Amino acid sequence: MARFKLSIEYEGTRYSGWQIQKNARTVQGELASALGSVLDTTDFELYGAGRTDAGVHALQQIAHLEAKTMLAPEILRRKINDELPADINVLGIKKAAPQFHARHDAVSRSYLYQISRRRTAFGKRLVWWIKDQLEADRMRAAAKLFAGLKDFRSFTADDPEEKSTKVHIEQIEIREARPGQGISRTAVRSTCEAYRTAIGFVPGARLLRGGQEARKPGSCDGS
Repeated sequence: MARFKLSIEYEGTRYSGWQIQKNARTVQGELASALGSVLDTTDFELYGAGRTDAGVHALQQIAHLEAKTMLAPEILRRKINDELPADINVLGIKKAAPQFHARHDAVSRSYLYQISRRRTAFGKRLVWWIKDQLEADRMRAAAKLFAGLKDFRSFTADDPEEKSTKVHIEQIEIREARPGQGISRTAVRSTCEAYRTAIGFVPGARLLRGGQEARKPGSCDGS
């Protein structure tokens, strides 16, 4: 058996997230189906670095594949892509050490939120349209409250004694991609095993609160 590291991009609108589910179309499920066709077997292991929720996209999802094949990585990549739908694409495949594990060896995760300040015909699936007036400077000030190691236990019903609710956020960058044209992008980078509810919702929602004219940055600190 050989082990490979895969880099994958996908537009997640049509999928119920990454992980295989019964009676639902998922990204991992589509990849597994493509691999089954290419390898002519279901005797392989496909594991992602993390799970994305329904409708969420990925610029570079990392996964590992363990399979018995003599195909060179580039040939394998091309054959897999030939079997995949147009909204999933394997960017690269390379051989990995036998002990490499996509999830356990992950050291950081990056999250990109694209916030549109106007209605957009072309970017609807890729942006969060906010009708309220936003101020980028207020959002930048609020972002500083999230830097470092924070405990998000108040945003989950999980027992912190059984599952850590602490997340270390290395950097939050607020950047207006096209000032004056209504598009604002917010990038969040986490340097730990990211707790998905905390990272996926809290920073984005709280930063928007801080960006509204009626609020002060300090109002993001707390419930």
